[in-house]
Amino acid sequence: MVMMSAKAAVTCNDVTNDTFPCLSYASSGGAQVPSSCCAGVTRLNNAAQTTPDRQTACNCLKNLARTFSFKFAGDIPDKCGISIPYKIDPNTDCTKVT
Repeated sequence: MVMMSAKAAVTCNDVTNDTFPCLSYASSGGAQVPSSCCAGVTRLNNAAQTTPDRQTACNCLKNLARTFSFKFAGDIPDKCGISIPYKIDPNTDCTKVT
């Protein structure tokens, strides 16, 4: 019997593609999050159903937030009405995401 470890199906490429419409809002803020951003975050959240997938998505979002100084990225889930199990922040400990 071969034991297989859990491997994330969500990749950083998926995260980048799904959150691309969010880049402007994440860096500059604004009155409203674009609907295409909310759709992408919803798609990503729906795809990340396992702990490895959620941790991968968390790490990718954390790195994007750090790399691009996204001051408003953490506001996106609430403004889109989406509940994700971590904060989009460069200081999030993604190993604690389950």
